[in-house]
Amino acid sequence: MARSPKKETKQEPLEVILWKAADKLRKNIDAAEYKHVVLGLIFLKYISDSFEAHYNLLVSGEGEFEGADPEDRDEYTAYNVFFVPEIARWSYLLEQAKQPTIGVTVDAAMEAIETENPQLKGVLPKVYARQNLDPTSLGELIDLIGNIALGDAKSRSADVLGHVFEYFLGEFALAEGKQGGQFYTPKSIVGLLVQMLEPYKGRVFDPCCGSGGMFVQSEKFVESHQGLIDDISIYGQESNQTTWRLAKMNLAIRGINSEHVKWNSEGSFLNDAHKDLKADYIIANPPFNVSDWSGEQLVGDARWSLGTPPAGNANFAWMQHFLYHMSPKGQAGVVLAKGALTSKTSGEGEIRKALVNDANVIDCIVNLPAKLFLNTQIPAALWFMRRDRVGSTQYQDRSNEILFIDARNLGHLINRRTKVLSDEDLQLITDTYHNWRNKGGEYEDVAGFCASVSLEKVAELDYVLTPGRYVGLADDEDEFDFKERFTSLKAEFEAQLTEEAKLNQAIAENLAKVVV
Repeated sequence: MARSPKKETKQEPLEVILWKAADKLRKNIDAAEYKHVVLGLIFLKYISDSFEAHYNLLVSGEGEFEGADPEDRDEYTAYNVFFVPEIARWSYLLEQAKQPTIGVTVDAAMEAIETENPQLKGVLPKVYARQNLDPTSLGELIDLIGNIALGDAKSRSADVLGHVFEYFLGEFALAEGKQGGQFYTPKSIVGLLVQMLEPYKGRVFDPCCGSGGMFVQSEKFVESHQGLIDDISIYGQESNQTTWRLAKMNLAIRGINSEHVKWNSEGSFLNDAHKDLKADYIIANPPFNVSDWSGEQLVGDARWSLGTPPAGNANFAWMQHFLYHMSPKGQAGVVLAKGALTSKTSGEGEIRKALVNDANVIDCIVNLPAKLFLNTQIPAALWFMRRDRVGSTQYQDRSNEILFIDARNLGHLINRRTKVLSDEDLQLITDTYHNWRNKGGEYEDVAGFCASVSLEKVAELDYVLTPGRYVGLADDEDEFDFKERFTSLKAEFEAQLTEEAKLNQAIAENLAKVVV
């Protein structure tokens, strides 16, 4: 009797296998802390592999490397390779992995790397000797990560490690939920912003850069279209130092120059790290509806050319910050809470009107599905802006129109709480925009999905920019977010109380002077 053929078991991708194995070793450490343990080791493996590859070339002493000293740090920096001292090399860590002092050894390795490479000073995690990190589990984790890029994959070690790092960032964000979403913009959103803007050449800026995903995807985009990576330069800023460290590692593991990615605790509004920058592309996902952004300290700021944003909500402060940093032909693709499309409180409606009319920079609005973001359930939309809408030599003349795309019905759930946009979804939205914007594109309105609308029509609807109002779908009343509205009203009320308190204090002081 013939045997039935065995069913082939589908091998899971390397990064999935590694994640499951690493997660089992987490034990009593929460994801937010364990994230730095794992990602720090992946980074260490990357720079060690890169160092050893160059070390072997120097040892061979052939061609341009004849007579080179493999222990001379300058031999590495000249080729944009981090110098790794002996006590930090992966081979040494593997030898020490079973020792009870392995945590101290890894911390010392991180310290030694920072000492030898000033651009990494203050970036690498030194958390491995903590009591809640079991030395046995740490040794197993080192063995596990040591298996990355073995065999046939060795020659493409950097690509493999970069992909694993990126995958782990996403998985940790999912594991942390709301907290994790603060440093991570979902990959499908980043991909959509980058594909629509097409940042081939110039300066790319993200003033709230999180873990650096916008920059990584921009470089990937250029590479995938056979462009030159050196044709783009990146500028960023992040106020959370821990997240900034992640960004620096994320960029370094991709070989991306991050010297212009800055950290300061004050943030982009109070301490703009790139005051004179005029960027060709701005790609950003600022925190939604921030009420404590120090707006009261920035009254009269040069960035508020279209109106002073309310102290209780930073949405239109971000929009004007982006506008301020756009070059004469600059473009921007940013994520904002959907409430910014309709809000009229505290002058927001007037600023939105000025963005449409006076500045004439609003090019396209994309309404996003719910459940895309890990840290909030607030509905969101993408805003695309262009400085050269009038008289553009590169694009069609759409200076009297705005493209509205309603993508609420796209995407699919990957778990009960989280949705992603598929590659097909991204392509549909991107093609729609490019066919509308680019010369030679063939665009048509699609009922319920997209519409090219005159500025006169937008004015008739009082500059409300909700795509559903224009593409033929019902208004978004069913998506009214009570929590978002309550937070907005609360911030506005607190701002009014502060103003009244200041006024009462001034009256009291004047009365006191009169009495005297």
